[in-house]
Amino acid sequence: MDYIKIAQTSDFIVDQKKKVSYEGNEILLTKIEGRYYAIDNKCTHMGGSLYDGNLDGNTIVCPRHGSAFDVRTGKVVKQGKILFIKVRVPDTRSYLVKVEGTDIFINPSLE
Repeated sequence: MDYIKIAQTSDFIVDQKKKVSYEGNEILLTKIEGRYYAIDNKCTHMGGSLYDGNLDGNTIVCPRHGSAFDVRTGKVVKQGKILFIKVRVPDTRSYLVKVEGTDIFINPSLE
């Protein structure tokens, strides 16, 4: 599948993250050190919105139970907890991103 336009670079003048939708799926788009990254917005643990979490460097922390994901790859960097019990959280999906001029595109194809 071809790349699709999902945002513009001007959307990131202040914020380092933006929630966008594509065919009913919410995607978390981030800008870190001048580069753009995209992952699914839904935490793979219990479906919390990663957009509502804290972005610290290249890590986003789910506000529900503290699972943390690397926004560059979608890989889990910290397992979340329910009370004192750690839960196994799978990685989230990441998307290829490219910028042309002021337009930001993602490739929604699974590879």
